[in-house]
Amino acid sequence: MKKITAFLGAVGAAVAIMAPTAPAMAQQQFMTIGTGGLTGVYFAAGGAICRLVNAGRAQHGFRCTVESTGGSVANINTVRTGDLNFGVAQSDWNFHAFRGTSTFQQAGAFTDMRSVFSLHPEPFTIVARADANVREFNDLRGKRVNVGNPGSGTRASMDKLLAAKGMTLADFRLASELRADEHGAALCDNRIDAFFFGVGHPSANVLDPITTCGARLVNITGPAVDKLVADNPFYSKATIPGGMYRGNPEPTQTYGVVATFVTSASTPDAMVYTLVRAVFENFDEFRRLHPALANLNPESMVRNGLTAPLHPGAIRYYRERGWMN
Repeated sequence: MKKITAFLGAVGAAVAIMAPTAPAMAQQQFMTIGTGGLTGVYFAAGGAICRLVNAGRAQHGFRCTVESTGGSVANINTVRTGDLNFGVAQSDWNFHAFRGTSTFQQAGAFTDMRSVFSLHPEPFTIVARADANVREFNDLRGKRVNVGNPGSGTRASMDKLLAAKGMTLADFRLASELRADEHGAALCDNRIDAFFFGVGHPSANVLDPITTCGARLVNITGPAVDKLVADNPFYSKATIPGGMYRGNPEPTQTYGVVATFVTSASTPDAMVYTLVRAVFENFDEFRRLHPALANLNPESMVRNGLTAPLHPGAIRYYRERGWMN
């Protein structure tokens, strides 16, 4: 918890940069990263990246800023329109965006989407009130459930899980669409019985309701989940370790995706190269900036969960390091 709290303070420092001198200002270029809710891991990861980029701003001339957004789907859409240079997004929605399937069918294939690197695993997580008597996903029928805000990867993934289960939102007594920074308080205030969330662990959004009102983690398992994982290469089984959160001593079995960092083919090579170099030249510091990043390793990050081609600016750096031919 201390690490998470300390980092949230550091995020603000990442964008609080002193005014440059006149010559530097003339050369300055901006890059913007779309993330997620202010208390989520996406915002923390984006802040960590910007902090490292901005530390070298005097040398390379790029200034990095972070935007809090609706999440994966919103980030992909705004990278596509050019309103953002980079975005953090779940690997499953990258897959669909690149091919123009599922949520992106109407917009068509985003063939100019490019991968930069992958980040942390994101198990799909259900957190329920202790008095809600929710032991598995099917127990959510007739309950008040937060399904994720529109535009988020969480919401789109919930829709896909419901379809696999033969359920709809009508199976819930209430299907609320709160943002990730709102669902914990709603749970503890007894406005909802449970929330569904795709997130890296440990997460402040999960820790807070567990600490405040004794919430419980819920397994997401069964034949429908097994089939989802078997049929979709961007999904994999996942385990949230027992004891990571107080009052939840047993491992929680679920499935999930990988958080990835994406951009567009139109993003200049120099911009992508600068960002990638800032992360990997300061990799130990990057991993210390949030607990969910602690177990990352570079060679996995340049391969795992990347369902769109790598951007040439990223490839240049990875070849320099010998991670690609």
